[in-house]
Amino acid sequence: MNLRRRRILAFVVSFTLTAVLADGAFVGVVYGEAGEGSPSPDQALLLLRANGINQVRIYDTNPRVLAAFANTSLEVVVGITNEELGNVGQSNVTADNWVISNLLMFTPWLNITAISVGSEVLTNAVSLSSVLIPTMRYIHASLVKHGLDSTIKVTTPHSIGVLETSFPPSQGSFNHSYLPMMLPLLNFLQVTGSYLMLNLYPYYSYQSNDHAISLPYALFESNKGIVDSYTQLRYLNLYDALLDAGYSAMNSLNFSQLDIVVSETGWPSAGDVHEGPGPSFVNAAKYNGNLAKRIHNRTGTPLRPSTTASAYIYELFNEVSRTGPSSERNWGLFHANLTPVYRVDITGSGRAVIGNSTNQTWCVAKNGAREADLQEALDYACGVGGANCSAIQPGGVCWMPDTVQAHASFAMNAYYQKEEDDIKTCGFAGVSVLTTMDPSYGPCVFLSNLDISKARSGSIKLTASWFAAALSVTLSMIPTLVFSRTA
Repeated sequence: MNLRRRRILAFVVSFTLTAVLADGAFVGVVYGEAGEGSPSPDQALLLLRANGINQVRIYDTNPRVLAAFANTSLEVVVGITNEELGNVGQSNVTADNWVISNLLMFTPWLNITAISVGSEVLTNAVSLSSVLIPTMRYIHASLVKHGLDSTIKVTTPHSIGVLETSFPPSQGSFNHSYLPMMLPLLNFLQVTGSYLMLNLYPYYSYQSNDHAISLPYALFESNKGIVDSYTQLRYLNLYDALLDAGYSAMNSLNFSQLDIVVSETGWPSAGDVHEGPGPSFVNAAKYNGNLAKRIHNRTGTPLRPSTTASAYIYELFNEVSRTGPSSERNWGLFHANLTPVYRVDITGSGRAVIGNSTNQTWCVAKNGAREADLQEALDYACGVGGANCSAIQPGGVCWMPDTVQAHASFAMNAYYQKEEDDIKTCGFAGVSVLTTMDPSYGPCVFLSNLDISKARSGSIKLTASWFAAALSVTLSMIPTLVFSRTA
């Protein structure tokens, strides 16, 4: 989308948050470093490892990132930016020089799996269209020369704007003006065993057409769906409809064997008043969480039920320096301080994403614990244990997500911190675990042992959100009722 072309001086990284599934499908996320205050590649790597990340995609070849990710288990996709495209694509020689200068020094220590050439060139960098396919061919020829073509694929991402028709999905077709480039491009991808990349944003479709597209349909939530009158296939979400439009467009050109990887998708967690109810913590968690669940469950589309497309969630960090409406600064899963913006499970592990910390400890629910055991621990912490659990009651800053595991984690930690982080108080019959990864998200703050220590010494700066969290602990000296979750 033109609204989101914001990578002027940024490098962008995408990576999976889980091991690749048996059928090859994975969930990824885009990581961009732009402006002051952005986490360093080393800091980002610590966060990726803490969340079980195994694959990385970089839109350029920033040596700081490649050096940080070297000698790890990460599988890395590197890229050629639009700014580089004209020079790199001049000839076989310039392309080979790019491979030698940017890749060969790292390949012995870094598992590079693909090269992304340009970004949305056909729709948003039209002046570079004539050099896109030659550059891809030159780069592939260089990989063949250096014996790397069997392990490194060459591809390029497109916006959904390359489609002339996207509804109904079965009638999806490429814009006729792009056919002279799409045909040889698709042929190149098929011959070299690569894949087509598409950026899909149901959020923008909903925002521009909310009178016809319901929010549940855009968020993978329960709805009646829409029936394709040509195939009689029912679509229960907009994402599948857009993806099948892409498949149909390729089918119409006899490239039915090609796969699609969704190179960008996501939902903003906040926006301006004039942007309406679309951007919110709740909607972002629903969209990204439901998308990840579908991929980890290996759910295909109505047109390709046996094919699960991989997808990269946009993005890892909020980028506060970006211009435009507030939603443009709120696509991240994490703040720049490495704490989660909201709770969402995109790994398929049953655990929400966790942030990074130093010399701090929290007590949280153990992954895989029985819900009944967690409820018992929750009742104890908020009742007999004397922890204040008002934040996880309806309307509280930590009420969402409304799950036993999320609420139990908050309650266990509140009790643990109240007891002055005595390790014995993080027992809870084996359903809890100590962690050094900050479980806080958005406005919901989980106090750590360091916070309590600083509060006692008077060295911590009291903010509204910190005070609200601290109040949950200090008020625990007052008798409280048992706070059982309601169904």
